[in-house]
Amino acid sequence: MEMTLGLKWSDVTPKPQWMNRRQLMAGAGALMAAPVGAQSGMAQTGLAKSPYSTDAAPNTLSEITTYNNFYEFGLDKGDPARNARLLTTDPWAVEISGLVDRPGSYDLADILQGAPLEERIYRFRCVEAWSMVIPWVGFELAHLLNKAGVQPGAKYVAFETLVRPEEMPGQQTRSLDWPYREGLRLDEAMHPLTILATGLYGEPMPNQNGAPIRLVVPWKYGFKSIKSIVSIRLTDTQPQTTWNMQNAREYGFYSNVNPEVSHPRWSQASERRVGAGIFAGREDTLMFNGYGDQVASLYAGMDLSKDF
Repeated sequence: MEMTLGLKWSDVTPKPQWMNRRQLMAGAGALMAAPVGAQSGMAQTGLAKSPYSTDAAPNTLSEITTYNNFYEFGLDKGDPARNARLLTTDPWAVEISGLVDRPGSYDLADILQGAPLEERIYRFRCVEAWSMVIPWVGFELAHLLNKAGVQPGAKYVAFETLVRPEEMPGQQTRSLDWPYREGLRLDEAMHPLTILATGLYGEPMPNQNGAPIRLVVPWKYGFKSIKSIVSIRLTDTQPQTTWNMQNAREYGFYSNVNPEVSHPRWSQASERRVGAGIFAGREDTLMFNGYGDQVASLYAGMDLSKDF
């Protein structure tokens, strides 16, 4: 089923509005412009405060956009910011397939039309033991999955990143087996904390952070939050995931933040907050990255030292 309206995603909201802060209109899901102020590095946003947001102060826009992993653009933390300008993100479509009632190529304009966008200020924990706090703009993944119609036999959701080596120079190497793949159990995907993000700090998602649409699962290590998504597939079998394929001993399918389970090459008991300064010291890592009250029940009865 082809889900297109003849629009590009950037046509849905005029660019002047995208380049300002948003305010969520109660009950309507529409956004109104407000002053930017992103340079301050604080979440001075007009969006309605989400009950799922942390009260922690966000990292600055510069920190978020210049220190990250996106191997499609290079292996160093600064490579994505230097190389991602090559990426074309408009037009953009996401193929939704598998065990859904309405499979097809969904233009991003159609995905965003009526999507209940809001700001979610989430803790972000990398498997490399560094962390940030990031003010994403997005909507719950469940909204899109319900739009596509999840069939009763679906148990997992598989994702794939764009493959375009002429614009993503890291894909010209064999550093990973492209395309980048990730997956969630269906109940994880449908959890209200799990979002598809299309922006941060009230602006469109920067290329280096996964433009134009990426997954954010805040209780899992950052590599689970796949970027620049072009494929979502509902399946009854556990999908392959890139880092688990690369090294299953070090990277499990679930990859929940767990200070009690060390990476084979380093402890996960503490983390370094990016931007905290050289004298700040390390912080204790929280189980499920601090979201245990909301998500621990998903793993009742599981041995998280084995099902890591």
